[in-house]
Amino acid sequence: MRFAFYGRVSTEDQQDPKSSRNWQLARSRQIIEPINGEIVSEFFDIGQSRSLPWKRRPEATRLLEAFRSPMRDFDAVVIGEPQRAFYGNQFSLTFPVFVHYGVELWVPEVGGRVDPGSDAHDLVMSLYGGMSKGERNRIKTRVRTAMAAQAAIEGRFLGGRPPYGYVLADAGPHPNPGKAAIGQRLHVLELDVAAAPVVRRIFSDYLAGTGIYSIAEQLTAEGILSPSAHDPARNRHRSGSGGAWSKYAVRAILQNPRYTGRQVWNRQRRDEVLLDVEDVALGHETKMRWNDEDQWVWSQETTHPDIVSIEDYEAVRAIFSSAQRSATRKSRTRHPYALTGMMHCGICGRRMQGSWNHGRAYYRCKFPAEYAITEDKHPKTVYLREEDVIPSLDNWIAQLFDADNLDATCKALAQASEVDESEQSGRDSVLRAQLNECDSKLAKYRTLLEQQPDITIVGAWIAEVERDRRRLQRLLNDRPSTRSFTSAEIKAMVNELRDIASVLAAASPDDKRAAYEELGVTLTYHPDQNAVHVAAGAPRVLRVCVGGGT
Repeated sequence: MRFAFYGRVSTEDQQDPKSSRNWQLARSRQIIEPINGEIVSEFFDIGQSRSLPWKRRPEATRLLEAFRSPMRDFDAVVIGEPQRAFYGNQFSLTFPVFVHYGVELWVPEVGGRVDPGSDAHDLVMSLYGGMSKGERNRIKTRVRTAMAAQAAIEGRFLGGRPPYGYVLADAGPHPNPGKAAIGQRLHVLELDVAAAPVVRRIFSDYLAGTGIYSIAEQLTAEGILSPSAHDPARNRHRSGSGGAWSKYAVRAILQNPRYTGRQVWNRQRRDEVLLDVEDVALGHETKMRWNDEDQWVWSQETTHPDIVSIEDYEAVRAIFSSAQRSATRKSRTRHPYALTGMMHCGICGRRMQGSWNHGRAYYRCKFPAEYAITEDKHPKTVYLREEDVIPSLDNWIAQLFDADNLDATCKALAQASEVDESEQSGRDSVLRAQLNECDSKLAKYRTLLEQQPDITIVGAWIAEVERDRRRLQRLLNDRPSTRSFTSAEIKAMVNELRDIASVLAAASPDDKRAAYEELGVTLTYHPDQNAVHVAAGAPRVLRVCVGGGT
């Protein structure tokens, strides 16, 4: 009997992936040896949390996709430890897929094959899913309690990069004998002789009445390197700012209590929120949230040299609190933008953000508002009105379907509708590689937040990567139809729309955006040329609902 092996290990397990795979594989072979079973395929997820559903784990997803293939080389799946494979109710959501495709599941806990008709087997597997969830929660509680005690009582530096103004120094061997035996050591914060005076100046200038952005401008004008440029080895992803100070960096420094010489922990927490409230099976995603000050854990004594006094820090906090209380909070109104995520600044290459002014949709580049960039490098204001772009864009698209170009366009669409399996497989591989790159970026950004939670702009990076990831996942899930269309069929469908320019003109902004995304439209605004450059590379050339509307 031919088996596929599935296993999983993550960073939360604190295990070597190679060793973990080997013992899970050995335990799997023990189950199938009595029937002369043979493992012919392996699917092993590394670095994936057990809380992620199977469809969000790369190897588990690949295994489920293999079920559909009539050419698969296995008849059953063996799992060495179901607690690593199934979390919470994942078994009840996943096992029906096994049954549907006629793939058996073998686990040690039931002595072999899981019987779909056995209530006892279902109960055992559900029990192990609950135990897996409970084990993860116990680990989280134990770790958080230990870290709180270490921060409050011992004042221990709990890892991560040092705040700007400090460097790490060795503090001797790790108190845990096992960790000390493999060379791990403790660290403490010491003053960075170049950066510590800059931190003192920032506090002093702010208390003297200088605004955050003005401080950033002064530091940039004097050639003082920003935190990311001061430590470029750890900030390769921030090279685009050119060493300019961001107002967010100044704010983060002013709001960091560790400059008082005390260790402070639990300023942020991880919340798990549903990825889609309409589809609970997709599981949760982690969101970093700020805790209230009464939940912060302060060390009882000073643990490292202070840069500012506790009095100055409290004075700065009072100014921030006063400003927050005096600010009037306006209710946000959702405005439609047809070109969200597609418009880029031709100077810095960043996405332009939607801005609603005087009842109209605009796009603006906020790069100079966030960084103290001189006007010779980037204008302080880069604005573009949406209504100046949409008509020309719609006419450009309509030209593809006018009388002169209709036959050539329909012929090209007919050729594009022919799905090549090898091309489809290559496309899927590229999308999966891009998804893995997004996951890697998210992991780095979240690690950065854990290590230095004061960097508030990281939240914007995470949101941008998550938007890209959802777009890529939709492209991967929305496979083109294998049905090919003739040029005549496409021409008949296009004729149903009559004047495409009029159809686009009458469409709502949301429908326009959906149409532009289908075509893969990207726009780049060059203010020096007063021009918008347009490109289109359609991820799906044609979408048709057979038996319904076009």
